[in-house]
Amino acid sequence: MVDGDDGRRGAWLIVGRDGDLDEPGAVVLPAAATRTRAGLFATLTAALALPAYLGDTWDALSDVLRDRLDAGPLTLLITDAGHLLVDEPADQYALLLAVLGDVAATAPHPMRVVLDEAAPC
Repeated sequence: MVDGDDGRRGAWLIVGRDGDLDEPGAVVLPAAATRTRAGLFATLTAALALPAYLGDTWDALSDVLRDRLDAGPLTLLITDAGHLLVDEPADQYALLLAVLGDVAATAPHPMRVVLDEAAPC
């Protein structure tokens, strides 16, 4: 099977456990602050210096991430990823992954998302 996305689809998402991933230069997002969609958008806006007009729609997030990727590659490291959007309906997590995957596959520079989950105690 031939992959028509230059190898970027699928390679954008990395899952690790308990800090075992070393990602120099990554923008770190603590998932504890991203339990809700509003928290996720606020955390992304602050960490990436996104425009204040971002709002809270997935389309808007896609647009501003594409704009950010015009400037160069981006790696997001989400710590304690098990908390990501847990206070939202499950479809919101799926929508986030769909948006990030689409942006990663079509942006002018590479984007990677690293989900790092702490090991259970």
